Amino acid sequence: MQKFFRYLSQSKDALSLVVPAFKRNRLRVLSGFLAIIAVDIIQLQIPRIIKKAVDGLQESSVTQPELLRYGLMIVALALSIAALRFGWRYLILGFSRILERDLRCTMFSHLLTLDNRFFQKRSTGELMALSSNDLASVQIAFGMGMVAGADAVFMTIATLGFMAYIHPILTLIAISPMPVLAILTTVLSARLHKRFTKVQEQFSELTEFVRSCLASIRLVKAHTQEKHQSGLFNDMGKEYVRDNIRLAMVQGTLFPFAGLIANTSMLLVIFFGGRYTIEGHITVGEFVAFTSYLFMLTWPMMALGWVTSLFQRGITSLGRISGVLDEHTALTSTETEKLPADTKKLRIQDLTYTYPGQNRPALEKISLEISPGILGVVGRTGSGKSTLCHILARLSPVMDNTVFLENRDINTLSITDFRSRVAYVPQDIILFADTIAANISLGNTDATMDEIQKAAATASIHDEIMEMEEGYQSRIGERGVKLSGGQRQRIALARALLLDRPVLIIDDGLSSVDMDTEQKIIAALSGYIRDRICIIVSHRIAPLVNANTLIVLDQGRIAAQGAHEELLRTNSFYATIHKYQTSFTTTPPENSTEPGGPAR
Repeated sequence: MQKFFRYLSQSKDALSLVVPAFKRNRLRVLSGFLAIIAVDIIQLQIPRIIKKAVDGLQESSVTQPELLRYGLMIVALALSIAALRFGWRYLILGFSRILERDLRCTMFSHLLTLDNRFFQKRSTGELMALSSNDLASVQIAFGMGMVAGADAVFMTIATLGFMAYIHPILTLIAISPMPVLAILTTVLSARLHKRFTKVQEQFSELTEFVRSCLASIRLVKAHTQEKHQSGLFNDMGKEYVRDNIRLAMVQGTLFPFAGLIANTSMLLVIFFGGRYTIEGHITVGEFVAFTSYLFMLTWPMMALGWVTSLFQRGITSLGRISGVLDEHTALTSTETEKLPADTKKLRIQDLTYTYPGQNRPALEKISLEISPGILGVVGRTGSGKSTLCHILARLSPVMDNTVFLENRDINTLSITDFRSRVAYVPQDIILFADTIAANISLGNTDATMDEIQKAAATASIHDEIMEMEEGYQSRIGERGVKLSGGQRQRIALARALLLDRPVLIIDDGLSSVDMDTEQKIIAALSGYIRDRICIIVSHRIAPLVNANTLIVLDQGRIAAQGAHEELLRTNSFYATIHKYQTSFTTTPPENSTEPGGPAR
């Protein structure tokens, strides 16, 4: 019983998601339900017409024109039913599609507000399953499921009323098996919910497996893992089918059992109703009408299992969607202050940041003044360089009074307003299966072709683009598969430059570019930077020798800070890396015991 009430509570929370859609479309939904009721009322009149015709034939009091009139009445009612059924399908099923669209848009918009923490614990495959399979279940539940449910409830009540009017005792006999169906439905509902939840979770895993495999198809082929991946997918598919069969066993129990109850009721009516007819308690016409009404009641009884299954699936999926919508970003934004037009100062004050589930801080007691010019960041893998970039790009949350922009705590600023001041080139370059021009102008869709080409030239990629057959209109494939790693990075840099923002962060975004090209890009940036803040994380020190300030990160702390020449004299790690990079073609191994270790 406690599980049942807990399920009701969870269902209530999930259903709150669809209430706004019902309110916005209340006239449409109400009109649809009225059409359903009208269909049921008209259907209930047909047995009455048949009763009159049968009784008239039995008494030899009906004429041929009257029979023709009865037939035409039934035809007219059938045409009315057809028109009204089209109406409720258009209104109710149309509403279910509107609901599906609204939920999809709501979920997508909400996902765009969430931070990195959410996407670290939720796979892309799961989110894709929610926006496809789960939303489809919701649409069916509040489309055909809602129609069948409303139809079954009204038809049951009305039909029982007409049956009771003909003969109350026979009506009680007819419905005597129904409590068994109600008990079975209650027992199987919780099991249906549990098994459907598992099936949906497995579908999410299947979707994520396919997504990750196709996204890494070149790696799979390079390691000759096609057979192994196919085997894994086959095993997952078998498990998915097995659990779907277990779910179908529950669903399959409801529907045939409902049919059994309906047929049992028909048997009782034929036995007892036949006796009442023979004994003269009811006329032949009333018996025919009663069996017609019972036949109408058979559909609601059989539909009960189907409707229950649809709603269970819909509520389960709605609960999964609700779980995502209940997630909130950890990034605070009180929006009490507005940024000035120009941004000339970033300040970090005693910043410590620890990832969820980790004991060791990724950054610890970082204090730094960042002014216009180039700030170079070096350090070993895991020293906190990318974490620092994420925080400064406002992708990870921080405590109050730790990061300031123009002496304003970033937690008091609008996230959108803050990010509109920052252009960010991440380590993992993301390009879309579109043209080069569309990828470069992603954040500035109003940019002219001259502006796009100027940004590409600054990123040293313009000449290579022009050598392509279609130039800037060349399509680059999924994630830029047609380009080299260095080309992808430079296009991403051009995208950031086109934004023309006060702060530019390049998180090891030139690692796949040769050293000569990297130095050329850094030199070109000197003209772009002017009064801007430019933060560059790099494995290589040579391109950063002219940076205004360099910092060395070691285990989340600033181990050294200063200009290039100063660090050569005061920091052994920096001096060692510089020596290796200027004397040899290879860098020291990442497990170097030099203080600070190799850069990431």
